[in-house]
Amino acid sequence: MSDTPAYGLWSLVIINSVVFIVFAASFIKLETKQDWRSLGAFSAFIVALFTEMYGFPLTIYLLSGWLGREFPGVDFWSHDAGHLLETMFGWRLEPHFGPFHLASNILIIAGFWLLASSWHVLYAAQRDHRLATIGPYARVRHPQYDAFVVIMFGFLLQWPTLVTLAMFPVLVWIYVRLAKREEEASRVEFGTAWDAYARAVPRFIPRLGRGTKAAGSHRGGTVRD
Repeated sequence: MSDTPAYGLWSLVIINSVVFIVFAASFIKLETKQDWRSLGAFSAFIVALFTEMYGFPLTIYLLSGWLGREFPGVDFWSHDAGHLLETMFGWRLEPHFGPFHLASNILIIAGFWLLASSWHVLYAAQRDHRLATIGPYARVRHPQYDAFVVIMFGFLLQWPTLVTLAMFPVLVWIYVRLAKREEEASRVEFGTAWDAYARAVPRFIPRLGRGTKAAGSHRGGTVRD
């Protein structure tokens, strides 16, 4: 691992945070409070992540005593050692090619793909004033929230910190609450069409091997998800 410290780089904190937040926002039509809240929760996670990745490694500072005892000879103030899962599970070579980092990349890419495809379908449904029931919406009712969770979990595998680990379940809870609020509004506005869709399609976790043809037949449903 490199012995060169890689912290205090606040310009990289700002640049990386802006890039990922703007990239995520480019898939979202920010019109409602729920849209802004979902992006805001994700943005808070991203800023906390890159603050420790390039700014100040709070987790390594707080755990430095334990890390030093358990993993002697590792320079935890080098950037490579900040990939804690790779270090703790013995991947001491190039952490960017370690199993956790590779899994992280797959999840992050998959999450952004799901986010893009979900909002594309939702935008078309909003424009036509109908249910979003094709693509990811044929499998789950809130694929965009699934996407945010998958992306955040991918980043946790790549660079786990105490702050982001604490934030993760709170943000998942926020997304669950936002989803339920959207469903309540949709039920009031669209009635039985929404109820039929909700019966056919699970909220977050898809039913493997089962299609949702019944959901796709409704035309008068929510323009939210």
